[in-house]
Amino acid sequence: MSERMPVLYLGHGAPPLADDPTWTGQLAGWAAGLPRPTAILMVSAHWEQAPLTLGATSTVPLTYDFWGFPERYYQVRYPAPGAPQLAATVRRLVGAAYPTRDEPDRGLDHGAYVPLVEMYPNADVPVLQISMPTLEPRRLFEVGRLLAPLRDEGVLIVGSGFLTHNLSCVDFGAGADAPPASFMTEFDDWAARALAAGDVDGLLDFAHQAPAPQLAHPRSEHFAPLFVSLGAAEDTVAEHRTPVDGFWYGLSKRSVQFD
Repeated sequence: MSERMPVLYLGHGAPPLADDPTWTGQLAGWAAGLPRPTAILMVSAHWEQAPLTLGATSTVPLTYDFWGFPERYYQVRYPAPGAPQLAATVRRLVGAAYPTRDEPDRGLDHGAYVPLVEMYPNADVPVLQISMPTLEPRRLFEVGRLLAPLRDEGVLIVGSGFLTHNLSCVDFGAGADAPPASFMTEFDDWAARALAAGDVDGLLDFAHQAPAPQLAHPRSEHFAPLFVSLGAAEDTVAEHRTPVDGFWYGLSKRSVQFD
């Protein structure tokens, strides 16, 4: 019997996260304290596709879904094993409510591999990435609920996004430690308090309950993986840990673990 795994929601930054010794150290330390997963199921902000789609179940090249970065970021490799058995289980768990399709040539995108390179650098844990078939919070929450039994099979479910994400407010020339805008800190504080209270309904209704949601998230795709994680967390939301917090170029790094 595999150890029941926690569920994560993390900020994945961008390819230059690899150059940040603080953040890379936080991710590595976080992973070191987790039970060893049998496989990892990634839900990334950077894959919206309906119906719910399963990525490669064999080792294929990464998806470098970013532009204008130095060449070294396109040379990163992460040859994690595929997870065909996990894919079959995902199809069984969600298929009745969310018909699935396969995209066998789609490698992990940067929302998946950037944090995994730091957390599991040996690329020796099988990884499966699935798409978000919608951005509607309650439907994503239900996807997470359907996936929750995977936790008892040793699968680490990871929602990968960014707790705040408005690139129009980012000044890369100001440095990673530049002070965040007030609406970023207010949204981060609201989310932290909602998580501490286990206020799942409030988090799902963030568009009406959070301060300045349209400024913190002009589109909700980076917040949306949290909804999958909340569903998979079942009733343990309030008993979460926060292994990573703070800001990076004005964006909230807050990342949580639901046990």
